[in-house]
Amino acid sequence: MPGDRNFASAHNLQGLGGGDMELQLSSGQGPEECELAVGKLLRVLQKEFPGVRVMETSPGKKADCFRSVRISSEVDLSFLEGSIKWVCESPYRPKHKRKNWFVDVSICAGHMPQEFSEDFVRFETFRSGGKGGQHVNKVETGVRAVYLPTGVAVTSTEARSQQMNKRIALNRLCEIIAIQNKEGAANAKALNRLEHTRIERGNPIRVYEGMEFRMVR
Repeated sequence: MPGDRNFASAHNLQGLGGGDMELQLSSGQGPEECELAVGKLLRVLQKEFPGVRVMETSPGKKADCFRSVRISSEVDLSFLEGSIKWVCESPYRPKHKRKNWFVDVSICAGHMPQEFSEDFVRFETFRSGGKGGQHVNKVETGVRAVYLPTGVAVTSTEARSQQMNKRIALNRLCEIIAIQNKEGAANAKALNRLEHTRIERGNPIRVYEGMEFRMVR
């Protein structure tokens, strides 16, 4: 079976990584004008970088407005991290004195789910005894399984055959990795929620003006 391989090739192990960059565009705790700015910034980035994809949105109070948007891009957009300033009279509150609205752009705390593969499992066998350590087997039926990409290890000795213990060990590895994926995704989501409340209003990375959202700096 594929899992009987002792070691995975270095080439295949390197292939487990990778992934697109994810950014979060957020209005922070700003008013509806900031939510509108998020929507306008999204459309500008989609036009400027055609490969930008929307992964998740949190709608704002009005049409085409967003509290936050999570986007993915094959292009490195880390240079956008920081605040984006939009200079415009409020379209919602006539004669409102404030004209500067801000959007926070942050790199998402990502979590790359592990796709379990038997190809990356190393098996070690050993002799296992019966209850109370009696009746030590002459055949190595006990199995220790190590998942090479993460180093997670489990053992199985309860079955009488080595093949069955291998299957039990594989199932245990699958369960552990599924739990790690669930916890990792939850932690990343919590970090992104915290980032949503943070916004810096000084030294903007870019400045846009007017309802047409024209970049001036």
